[in-house]
Amino acid sequence: MNRREFLKTTALLGGGALMMTGWPGALLAQETPKKGGTLIWGHSETTQSLDMHVTGSASTLRLLENIHCPIVTVDKAFNVIPMLAESFEESPDGMTYTFKLRKDVKFHNGKTLDSADVKYSFDRVRDPKTGAVNFEVFKDVTSIETPDANTVIVKLGRVNAPFLSRLAENGAGVIMPADSGEGQANMPIGAGPFKFVRREFGHEVELVRFDDYFGGPAYLDKVISREITEPTVRLTGLRTGELHMINDIPADRVSEVEGIDTLQTLKWFPLNFDFLNFNHDYEPFKDARVRQAFDLMIDKEQLLQGALWDQGKLTASPSFPTSSSYDAALQQRPQDIEKAMALLAEAGYGPGKLKLVFKTTTNYPYHVESAQIMAEWFRAAGVEMTIEQLTWSDWLSQVWVNRDFQISMMNFFTLWEPDFLYYSLWNSTGAFNYRNIKDADIDTWTQEARGTVDPAARAELYKKVQQRISDQTLDVILWFRNGTIGAQKSVGGLDTIVHPNGSNLNFHKVWLNS
Repeated sequence: MNRREFLKTTALLGGGALMMTGWPGALLAQETPKKGGTLIWGHSETTQSLDMHVTGSASTLRLLENIHCPIVTVDKAFNVIPMLAESFEESPDGMTYTFKLRKDVKFHNGKTLDSADVKYSFDRVRDPKTGAVNFEVFKDVTSIETPDANTVIVKLGRVNAPFLSRLAENGAGVIMPADSGEGQANMPIGAGPFKFVRREFGHEVELVRFDDYFGGPAYLDKVISREITEPTVRLTGLRTGELHMINDIPADRVSEVEGIDTLQTLKWFPLNFDFLNFNHDYEPFKDARVRQAFDLMIDKEQLLQGALWDQGKLTASPSFPTSSSYDAALQQRPQDIEKAMALLAEAGYGPGKLKLVFKTTTNYPYHVESAQIMAEWFRAAGVEMTIEQLTWSDWLSQVWVNRDFQISMMNFFTLWEPDFLYYSLWNSTGAFNYRNIKDADIDTWTQEARGTVDPAARAELYKKVQQRISDQTLDVILWFRNGTIGAQKSVGGLDTIVHPNGSNLNFHKVWLNS
């Protein structure tokens, strides 16, 4: 099987179910898009660095999706398709990729896209000094050639089966104007449908339509993202009309919003998965018995109901639920406090001997609620635990960057691409392995998967990784969470807004009726 055939088969490796409620489909078909207006979006999270190569925050990517474009993207079936590239070819041996660039692409600074911009962007991501979260995507790249202004040739030292799909996801393939990197964190310049205007950190970001966008100008004049992490405040803004739309309807009030005639809702599954994290460099959590004990303390179903109000589904596998790499045979451990206490005692931590700090972020209020619920179970097992609530910036700084934590909780988005999911999170060199996990078998399997073109064989390798995660309780996988958007009836094109990865939002085809 050659690489092109492999890409076609990976259409089977994903596919979230997009469910729309709140309006009849026939009405959508009759609506005519209108140009003009400013859409006010109640963004549920706080943006961080606006450099799309560097940021690891899904909340920031959700915004930057509208400013930047990758060289390739994916369609709804997760087939890799051209974007800034007009076409691409792969050599039969899978070692050379040739991209022909579109000739009608302009950046927001007026520059026309050429091969020098692509080489600059790829070299920038692969340069360790940049600190790009997707640096390892280019690990096997040996050279990037630009024989003319519209051609880029990327050569690999060995086969990397997910290379193209990784370029389509999470900013790895985003192209910036040459030499623009230094200013991207505060003044991003891309080739997307909207231009960056300003940001008031922690409050508001303003985007304006880019009339020279190669895909045609957007309908909206502007998009203003207001960062409102408190769910009730966000919902109140929607109900009073202050906001045109919000993402992440409060989990306990989704049915309420669905019953309001003046609003419309969009729901899809899954948005992300959530998991409990241990710092594997913290002495107690170096012991698999201690990690398993914490897994046994949790009643997953009760936690799902208490913190997420049933707006999701339990899972022991982090793979997309329709992916061939999803291991349906994996089972979550049922709650067993007595067994948990026995494991802790065996590891030398009897009642009262283990005192922990659980760092959670107010950026995800349901994480705070989850920690509060789990704290009671942990105390029942003889563990003394305090909860430290951090802002999103502080959580990223302390937990993700400095790895200064003992136990925490996080969610992971854009889980359709298995190399991004398993290599980034569980390989010892993965960009998102902030838990200091070092497992030689997982390192071997995730690297082997990169050189495995056959999708069935590759899926089996990822199932081995999942089994290892479960057996060693490297993390505790909890659930998939639903995605939700609430909007005024005046918002049109809402069904176009969610990226196939289930996380990013794009306002290119959205409009306002009044």
